[in-house]
Amino acid sequence: MGRSQSLPRGGDPHFGADGDDRGCTILHVDMDAFFASVEVRRRPELRGRPVIVGGTGPRGVVSSASYEARRYGVRSAMPTMRARSLCPRAVFLAPDFAAYSEASRAVMAIFREVTPLVEPISSDEAFLDVAGARRLFGRPVEIARRIRARVTEQERLTCSVGVAATKFVAKLGSTRAKPDGMLVIPADRTLEFLHPLPVGALWGVGERADQALRRLGLTTVGEVAAAPPRMLRNALGEAASAHLTELAHGRDPRRVSPDRVEKSIGAETTFDTDVRDRAVLRRTLLGLAEKVGARLRAAGQVGRVVSIKVRYDDFRTVSRSRTLENPTDVAREILTTGWQLLTVLDPGAPVRLVGIRVERLAATTDAPRQLVFGEPEHGWREAETAADAVVARFGRSAVRPASLLARGGDDQRENPSR
Repeated sequence: MGRSQSLPRGGDPHFGADGDDRGCTILHVDMDAFFASVEVRRRPELRGRPVIVGGTGPRGVVSSASYEARRYGVRSAMPTMRARSLCPRAVFLAPDFAAYSEASRAVMAIFREVTPLVEPISSDEAFLDVAGARRLFGRPVEIARRIRARVTEQERLTCSVGVAATKFVAKLGSTRAKPDGMLVIPADRTLEFLHPLPVGALWGVGERADQALRRLGLTTVGEVAAAPPRMLRNALGEAASAHLTELAHGRDPRRVSPDRVEKSIGAETTFDTDVRDRAVLRRTLLGLAEKVGARLRAAGQVGRVVSIKVRYDDFRTVSRSRTLENPTDVAREILTTGWQLLTVLDPGAPVRLVGIRVERLAATTDAPRQLVFGEPEHGWREAETAADAVVARFGRSAVRPASLLARGGDDQRENPSR
């Protein structure tokens, strides 16, 4: 199953899936082209074809691309128009985030069958600490193989795994194992693995930092590790230089944190053409609130702060927020608050993007709702929970608010954000 992956050019090629895993108790598991793979799973006729998931309008952005599409240069976050020009024969699909959330929960459940120390980083990747699982499941390499086999057999998806002594190196390993592979970086060979890599491999090195390091003649991780500390401080500042120095020496003390929780859940939409019509704005905000509410309920979370983001045609961006008396996961309450915030903004300016977000999250069980005198026993939350069950069985198109069925309700693309 799968394959091992060698280092990029300039590195020692003798790293693979069967290395010495003593001391390598950190796994980074990353699903392969996750959104696209979920779409291919339910549409087997697409297997082997280039598949691109994302906004399909003129301002759309690629969320995920199959490896067949990536051979044409298509990448995540690329404008859809550019992807179409690179790969005109690709199958372009609008995202179905309910399906991806369901697949993510199933995959994370497989990870937790091995160890409770699972730290999700996003819907399609997680760190695992398997130190305590060795007695039951064997060496870290054997645990990684077990996870990959379970994901393939149970979910009909593939993943790539990095096995290392630290989180940073494990993530680098999974990246270089893609697709459908595994890479073990022995603890005593960490620097041998790291030092030939380009400086951009270091966490925190973006375009500006990369340029600053290259101006100093530093192009590899090893050169950063050997650089005089004062030179790095002068170029990057105290905090950034200290951070990169530690990583360049293979030091990353962070533990896997299973209690990591999302700080917010939101969604936003960029319109294909700028919008002035308040009815369209409200209908769009309703659709976004429905998605956010569903994601909150699926995650078992409620939030106390509702915020909106509006970007106008001149790219001026405005954000507003309001704290609720009671935390909520109800789309109707999210919409009501969001619309109140939106209506006090510039009413005539053309809108390019609108988004809504719920923040200050807590577990639903930890935030009981305060009863209000005269409130109906069964209200919007019960209705929306019932709708969730219908959607889970029959798909999102089975239940939609009536106002979303009006013409113009689908003339935009969604950008999920969490």
